[in-house]
Amino acid sequence: MADLNQLLGKIAEVRDAIKSSADGLQDRRAVYETRKSFLEKSGRIGQLMKYMKEIEPAQKADFGKKVNELKSWAVDYFDSLDERMKQKELQSRYESEKIDITLPSTHRQVGCLHPVTQVRNQLIDVFSGMGFTIYEGSEIENDYYNFTALNTPKDHPARDMQDTFYLSPEFLLRTQTSSGQIHVMEKQKPPIKILSPGKVFRSDDDATHSPMFSQMEGLVVDKGITLGDLQGMLDVFVKKIYGDDTRTRLRPSYFPFTEPSVEVDVSCFECGGKGCNFCKHTGWIEVLGAGIVNRKVLENCGIDPDVYSGLAFGIGIERTAMLKYGINNIKQLFESDIRVLSQIDDN
Repeated sequence: MADLNQLLGKIAEVRDAIKSSADGLQDRRAVYETRKSFLEKSGRIGQLMKYMKEIEPAQKADFGKKVNELKSWAVDYFDSLDERMKQKELQSRYESEKIDITLPSTHRQVGCLHPVTQVRNQLIDVFSGMGFTIYEGSEIENDYYNFTALNTPKDHPARDMQDTFYLSPEFLLRTQTSSGQIHVMEKQKPPIKILSPGKVFRSDDDATHSPMFSQMEGLVVDKGITLGDLQGMLDVFVKKIYGDDTRTRLRPSYFPFTEPSVEVDVSCFECGGKGCNFCKHTGWIEVLGAGIVNRKVLENCGIDPDVYSGLAFGIGIERTAMLKYGINNIKQLFESDIRVLSQIDDN
């Protein structure tokens, strides 16, 4: 049998070990780890209970009482030590976060929206003011919506693998937001007046083209729609974007989904139409393509072309931004050079 006095000495040793271990503790994490080493079931205080089987039965109550007293004292001791460490850490934090109000303030540069985003918002504001609603379609389309429903025959160059990013024989990255027009016309009967902005993708890359760019398609379908309605809308658009003195000009062109089709030019906003380097001395700048919706496209969507007609136009948002802000290389809109982007803020 173990001697009770010897076991009481072990209790005193554990108490002294707790006190001495506290001398080197620097933070609450260290207090927590030390506390575990003494107070967990397998810790040094818990290990004292294994001596219970080695003492006289009459002495077990006294020994157990002393161990419990040690445990209660240790809990209070570590709680007190944790509180002191907490106050110490708070004081250290207060010192590190102290603000010297006599120091000069730190200048924070205020950011702005990207030029493409600015122009996109401006275009939406212009056309929503004319009653257009917004439709954003999927960037992955199938062949039918991107080509066939838009009256693009199988042998059309736009289907060439060098122009279009095909994901499979059926699915592709949309080359134009015009596909959104088909989705709308299939689900909604005239009158229709929608604007479809979004990213489009083509295998084209030079100073004025990018494999990915932003486009905004407009579509109006109703009774009696003519090219005069188209030019009237575009007159409002160019004056809002390029200035009140800007004029529009329509030139014959060809698109499979419109007939007749036109290229839309605006009078040069640098020289007022007199001729300069910016407009290549022509006085005009091409800005977008448009036309009257082809009868076959309306028929494909279940709309009677003898009752309804429509107009459509497609605007390149990057091109609009480049013209408006005098950017001569489209790459500057994708390189995130703050020296360039910070100069443009129309908000």
